[in-house]
Amino acid sequence: MEERSNTILVTGGCGFIGTHLCHAMINAGQKVRILDDLSSGKAAGVPESADLIVGDVADPEAVADAMAGVDGVIHLAAIASVELCNRAWVRSHRTNLTGTLTVMEAARDAARPAIPVVWASSAAIYGAARTLPINERTVPSPMSPYGADKLGGEQHGLAAADIFGVANTALRFFNVYGPGQDPHSPYSGVISIFAERLGSGQDVTINGDGQQTRDFVYVGDVVRALMASLDRLQRRRRLDQPAGFDAINVCTGHAVTVTALAETLRDLTGSTATIAYGPPREGDIRDSVGDAARMQRLLGIRAETRLEEGLTRLLDAQGETRRLATAG
Repeated sequence: MEERSNTILVTGGCGFIGTHLCHAMINAGQKVRILDDLSSGKAAGVPESADLIVGDVADPEAVADAMAGVDGVIHLAAIASVELCNRAWVRSHRTNLTGTLTVMEAARDAARPAIPVVWASSAAIYGAARTLPINERTVPSPMSPYGADKLGGEQHGLAAADIFGVANTALRFFNVYGPGQDPHSPYSGVISIFAERLGSGQDVTINGDGQQTRDFVYVGDVVRALMASLDRLQRRRRLDQPAGFDAINVCTGHAVTVTALAETLRDLTGSTATIAYGPPREGDIRDSVGDAARMQRLLGIRAETRLEEGLTRLLDAQGETRRLATAG
């Protein structure tokens, strides 16, 4: 096999998870190339040594150009807001599913054997699972266009491995949180929104009775899972092992109620704000907690960051952002 440069392509590298990933990879001595259309990500957060290409992940020419000479791909580019996907059904489908196929095809065509791909799937493929915790053998039943496109990507990922020899791993992210997640963005999760409001002394309103559960996984642990997944595929490629497809939950395995989350944030901020309750959101999943055993077995890692520790880091980052804005 020909020698290749140790350069990794990260699609969506200017987004929340992508920015954390690119910094971690460069700190680990990797060369990083980013493909991002900057529709939601920010170029300002990109490491100086990264090579940024502004382009559309569903554009075959742009993706092929970005793929040239790389050793591996981590594909994060997506419209990750369920609400936005509901409003812009076809446009989000193009990014979320056609974009994934475009990356797979470019990986197939760029080298022999094909360039390995690690990519972001989602716990949204499971829908309202009846058995908890949710493991990878749970029959998918997505309840949104976003979840449907992620499941479609996994089905194409299996075909990519079996037919085209593209080794790829789909990581099914549960509820990712951490510093740098913009609370004012439509992509934000409940943690960043609650943290921003409670950190500034504002009341929060929970949709429903607050007893719905979620599996909140810190972004640093997600980054470790992404890097471990790519390392695993690259080792298999160097050993000329057959291309395969794997789907792996990225989660903590611990359920947290939304009320407990809000109360923890209130305690950490020292806020006296009120936690109120409103009507449940239509289509909201009641319980979602993952089984992390496969992640530990295949990748050799576990989500190590305790919720209080991760929330403290997020609150510190938001506080610094407010301080700088006030100073400015």
